[in-house]
Amino acid sequence: MAKSTYKTKQKEELLTYMKDTANGHITAADVCEYFRQRGTPMGTATVYRQLERMVEEGVVQKYVVDEKSPACFQYVDRDACGDKEVCFHCKCEKCGKLIHMHCDELMSISSHLYEEHGFVLDPKRTVFYGLCDQCRPTTR
Repeated sequence: MAKSTYKTKQKEELLTYMKDTANGHITAADVCEYFRQRGTPMGTATVYRQLERMVEEGVVQKYVVDEKSPACFQYVDRDACGDKEVCFHCKCEKCGKLIHMHCDELMSISSHLYEEHGFVLDPKRTVFYGLCDQCRPTTR
């Protein structure tokens, strides 16, 4: 019985961490490092297992950008997001930063692709590559 309580405690700690970092994309390695630094290490297998369960429950969204990058996870606040389940991503080719965004202009591209070309875009797997504002050279 104590073992079950321990796992529940880990899941709740992980869920709290995911809520606290809801504005970013977190990898399993980020989670492990966070708990290691707090002095409460959590095994990699446990982290993956708990994150995958949260994905199945719809509490966390999983993003796989490309085969070279680790999967990213993000807490889904259904109350705050409302119907904004659709999202797009921009990945910086210099620093690797992944930017998660909701954009009506990009939604119009998605609509155009469907209406004019019969193509259904998967926005959760759509990634635009370029340079973020911090890595882009200034031209002033």
